[in-house]
Amino acid sequence: MATISLGFGRQNFRLFKRSFLLLKLIAVVFAVLLFCEFLIYYLVIFRCNWPELKTPAYDGEQETLEPVLKAMFLADTHLLGEVRGHWLDKLRREWQMERAFQTALWWLQPEVVFILGDIFDEGKWSSSQAWADDVERFQKMFRHPRHVQLKVVVGNHDIGFHYQMSTYRIKRFEKVFNPERLFSWKGINFVMVNSVALEGDGCNICSEAEAELIEISHKLNCSREHFPLYRRSDANCTGEDAAPPEERGTLFKERYDVLSREASQKLLWWLRPRLVLSGHTHSACEVLHGAGISEISVPSFSWRNRNNPSFIMGSMTSTEYALGKCYIPFESTVLITYCGTAGFLVVLILIHFGFLDSPFIFGCQLLRKFKTV
Repeated sequence: MATISLGFGRQNFRLFKRSFLLLKLIAVVFAVLLFCEFLIYYLVIFRCNWPELKTPAYDGEQETLEPVLKAMFLADTHLLGEVRGHWLDKLRREWQMERAFQTALWWLQPEVVFILGDIFDEGKWSSSQAWADDVERFQKMFRHPRHVQLKVVVGNHDIGFHYQMSTYRIKRFEKVFNPERLFSWKGINFVMVNSVALEGDGCNICSEAEAELIEISHKLNCSREHFPLYRRSDANCTGEDAAPPEERGTLFKERYDVLSREASQKLLWWLRPRLVLSGHTHSACEVLHGAGISEISVPSFSWRNRNNPSFIMGSMTSTEYALGKCYIPFESTVLITYCGTAGFLVVLILIHFGFLDSPFIFGCQLLRKFKTV
């Protein structure tokens, strides 16, 4: 009987050890998932703060000072469609954008958010049902309180390049997103330009787009676009989120990578902006045009297009502005964390089943060897 009891005791101890191992594995996996899928966004975005203007901001008491508008600018979200979108790719990258956007919205509390084109990856050819599905996912990911304005600029992936775009695709886009070209708030005027239509070949859509710009050109202070204004390349662009060094010298193709020189000159003449923000290239760049007009290319917001996405924060009044950049978690950081955790779990399992000595036992053996010597 004593032998039988001892056997049961050993079995219970082994069962307890296995259960304890399972609990440790579950705890580690849960902790890493919580960190990589939730907490990391707060830890990274908490470091971002609104840039300060040179002139003192409106504080609610001194009515002589101008109110400050807090605006966020992001670009090239490229929500994947049914043709090129693998389900795992969709899940991973869209969860990343949703968590980053919702965390930034909660922490920074912007008054208006601009998304500078290429909202969808397959809008230029998606069916009616696929379009509806993509729109539904977008509205879930970029949900926002009613007091926050969300303004969307059309991009070439949303309606196609000039040779692909049609009135049907433009109307479909404008049915979901407000088609207004001019948006004014706190004395600041913004124009959202359909730069795909600035081909300059006299097509009906192009003529309508130019007529709209001419009509409102005398009322504008700032402009927002999708295509960058004309520049030869990204050779003069710097920063960790600029294009890779080996790509910066590649010459841009007019009407494809950037607006044509003629269209760019027209926009600068018509709008006379203080600031231009654009998307499309997926990389950051700052360029000066004409009489010191600054253009900021906003990098992509998606891990699908770059490892280190970011967005622009703008503190603006009718007379001045200040810009800052906020990075969201790097994809490589998350992948390294997952790989490191997987390696740790493998070592833990090998130690448990005796295929590898535990660090404690290994350390004791080393100490004994040193003492023997």
